[in-house]
Amino acid sequence: MRLPRVIRLDQSDTRIFERAAAPGEWAVTGAFAFAHVDPAALTGKRRQAFTNGFLGTTSFGRSTLVEVAEIDEADHADVIQRLALHFITDYGAPDLEAALPAARDEVAFAASIAEHKLHTLLAVARELGDDGIVERFSIITPSRATEHAKIWDVVEED
Repeated sequence: MRLPRVIRLDQSDTRIFERAAAPGEWAVTGAFAFAHVDPAALTGKRRQAFTNGFLGTTSFGRSTLVEVAEIDEADHADVIQRLALHFITDYGAPDLEAALPAARDEVAFAASIAEHKLHTLLAVARELGDDGIVERFSIITPSRATEHAKIWDVVEED
């Protein structure tokens, strides 16, 4: 099974988002966070999160890029659980029974956009359309093998 995972190529996310997601955490698109917000009223870092931020599922920070990665069943279940708890604590879901289906749907959608070659990079562009939030995804596929040549060794001296 595949799911988007936060990747950080430079430190820009730490400057453009209120909270940056940590590299390596699993991610969802996170558009739900803007369901009841007027995007035209958003400014600064909140606007940046709306227009092109994925949502990390550990820190609940944002990331500009994610990569397609393999996720095992235990981690997948953990992502759903964390997201459901986030819906309760931050979005007013009444209980886990109510939050779990929404979390499963959000994770299933994230998995559907991760149906690409491993290490493919994804970016999102969001805008408000006639029927609500519209998301478009850019795909950057790896052009070479993911194994890199070793260019240095760490040598411990006594």
